[in-house]
Amino acid sequence: MLKYESLSPEMEERILTDREQNTLPAFGFCENDVIRRNPDRDKASLLRPPFIRDIDKIMHSPYYNRYADKTQVFSFYKNDDLTRRGLHVQLVSRVARTIGKALNLNLDLIEAIALGHDIGHTPFGHAGEYILDELLLEHNARHFSHNIHSVRVLDGIFPYNISLQTLSGIASHDGENELGTYHPQPLNSFDAFDKQIEACYLDKSNVKKLIPSTLEGCVMRISDIIAYLGKDRQDAERAHIADADSFADSTIGVYNAQIINNMTVNIIENSYGKPYIKMDADHFEALKKAKADNYEQIYLQETVAQTTQTVVKPMMRKLYEKLLQDLKSQNKNSPVFTHHIDYVNQAHYTRTMPYEENEPNQIVVDYIASMTDDYLIDLYEYLFPGSTLKIKYKGYF
Repeated sequence: MLKYESLSPEMEERILTDREQNTLPAFGFCENDVIRRNPDRDKASLLRPPFIRDIDKIMHSPYYNRYADKTQVFSFYKNDDLTRRGLHVQLVSRVARTIGKALNLNLDLIEAIALGHDIGHTPFGHAGEYILDELLLEHNARHFSHNIHSVRVLDGIFPYNISLQTLSGIASHDGENELGTYHPQPLNSFDAFDKQIEACYLDKSNVKKLIPSTLEGCVMRISDIIAYLGKDRQDAERAHIADADSFADSTIGVYNAQIINNMTVNIIENSYGKPYIKMDADHFEALKKAKADNYEQIYLQETVAQTTQTVVKPMMRKLYEKLLQDLKSQNKNSPVFTHHIDYVNQAHYTRTMPYEENEPNQIVVDYIASMTDDYLIDLYEYLFPGSTLKIKYKGYF
C-alpha cells in the first residue's frame, strides 16, 4: 500500500491564515542585505532583483550547458531515460522551491543555489571527483571537492560577482552529510568565506564542516538528498541494477514520488515558523536508512564501479599528466590552450590576473572538471590514438 502523507489540518489552517492575514514567518533572506565582492556592479532593479541576477549568470555560464552530458550515477549507459546532472539540478530546485514557498523563504535565492550547486562537478560523477582529488593531492598537495570547485567556476574561472549568499549555499550543499536539523550560520564577509574555501583545499574534512549561511541554503541542502534518493532508485531499475521492490519500506516510503512527498510534508510540518529546517526523528532515521540502502544496492555495486577503476581512472591520469606537460612546455597547439584557456578568455571578464597565470595544476584541474563524459573520452582518443583503454557502453538493445 503506497503511503502519501499530508500536512496536518492544524498546519494547513495556520499557513492559510498567515497568508490571508499577512502574518507569514519572516525568516527568509532579505534581499537588501545581499553581499557581493564588487557592490558597485550588479545592483538590483525592479525587474532583476539580486538573486535573479545570480540565476541569470549561472544559467548563461559557458559551463551550464555541460550539465546535460555529465553523469549523475550511471556513466556507461546509452539510455536517455537515465538521469543526467542537468535534470538533477532542476529536480533539486523544484523540491527546494516547494518547501521554500510553504516556509515563505526567498525562492530566487533557493533557485540560484540549486542551479549552481553542481556546476563544478566532474565527468563520471563522484567517481570522477575522487580520481581528480587524488591527482591534485599527489601533484599539488591540495584537494578537489565538486562543491568547492562549483564556487571556483562561478567566482574564479568566471568572476561573475555572484552574491555571497548564493556561493555560500553552493559551497555548503554537501548532499552526502545529512542532518536532522539544519541551523544556518550567518556569514557576513567574503574574507571569512574565502578562509573557509581555502581550508577545504588544504583539508578535505573541512568540507563537511561548512554550514549554509541562510535558511534557503539549508533547504537546498536537504532537498539535494530528497531529489536524488528515489530518482536514483528509478534509474537503477531502468539500468537493471536493482529492483525498486528490493528496497525496504519505511516511514518515508520506497518510491521516488513517496520519498519526495513525505519528506517535503514532514519538513514543512516541523519547520514552519522556525529559524531552522527540521524533520522528526522517524523521518530522519528513515532517510539515513534509505540512503544506506542506496549505497548497498546501487552506488557500491561492482557493475557501477568497475569500469571507473579499470578504465576511467588510468585515462584521467594519463590526460592529467599530458595536459600538465603541455601547459608547462607552452605547447600552444594543445587542447589545454585551444579548448580551455582560449575558451575561458573569450568571456572577457576583468580579472585580478590573466587566467593563464594560474598555477598549472589548477588550470589542468579546471579543464578536466569542466569536461563532459563524452568529451573526456574523445579527448583521450585524440591524444592517445591506439590506446587499449576503451569504455564499452551498454546500449538500448
